[in-house]
Amino acid sequence: MSHLGIDFDARWFNFGPSFSTLAFHEMAPAGQVPVLHTNGQIIWDSLAIAEYLAEQHPGVWPIDPIARAWARSASAEMHANFSSLRNLCPFAVALRAHHHQQDMRLQGELERLQTIWQEGLSRFGGPFLAGERFSAVDAFYAPVVFRLQTYGLKLDETCQDYMNRILELPAMQRWHQMACQDTWRDPDHEAEIVRVADIHLDLRQPA
Repeated sequence: MSHLGIDFDARWFNFGPSFSTLAFHEMAPAGQVPVLHTNGQIIWDSLAIAEYLAEQHPGVWPIDPIARAWARSASAEMHANFSSLRNLCPFAVALRAHHHQQDMRLQGELERLQTIWQEGLSRFGGPFLAGERFSAVDAFYAPVVFRLQTYGLKLDETCQDYMNRILELPAMQRWHQMACQDTWRDPDHEAEIVRVADIHLDLRQPA
C-alpha cells in the first residue's frame, strides 16, 4: 500500500505482557493480521485485502489479464505454502543470522521460490515479477525478501538482482528503518530465532 501510494493508518500491537486480547480481537475478530478497517467494514486475510484494494485502486494487480492471472497464482502460492520458510526463518528485519544447519525442506522451498521469480521476470520482462510495474505479487513476496536478507540465503543472480531492487524501494527502506529503531522485544519470538539460527548482527536499538 505504501509503494502504490494508497493512504492508510497503521496500528501496531506488541504481543507482550501489556498485550490486550480483547483490544486485539476487537480490531481483528479472526485473531490474525493483517486486517483492514475501511468504510465501517473489517476485511481480513491478505488476499482478500488485495482484492478489495484492487477494486478501489487500479494498478494493484497487473493490467494485462495473463500477467494478472499469473500474479494471482503466484501470490496464492506464497499465501498458502512455504511453511518451512516461515518456520525456519522467523521474521526479523533488523537481524542478520546464520542457520545452525541446512534443512532439505527449506532448500526445496528456496528452489521453488527461485523458479517462481525466474518465471515471472523472464515471462513478463521485469523489472518486477509481473512486468514493468510493482504490483500485489511483489508485495506478497516482499517479506520473503527480508527473510532471505536476514538469514543470508542466496538465489541465482537474476533473483538476487530482483531482491536488491525490492530492498531499494523507499517503502522497504522505511520498513527496515522502523525495524532498526524498534526497542521492543518479544521473548517468545526471540527464542524462535535462536532456536534455528545464530545471530551475528543486531541492528535494533537497545531494549
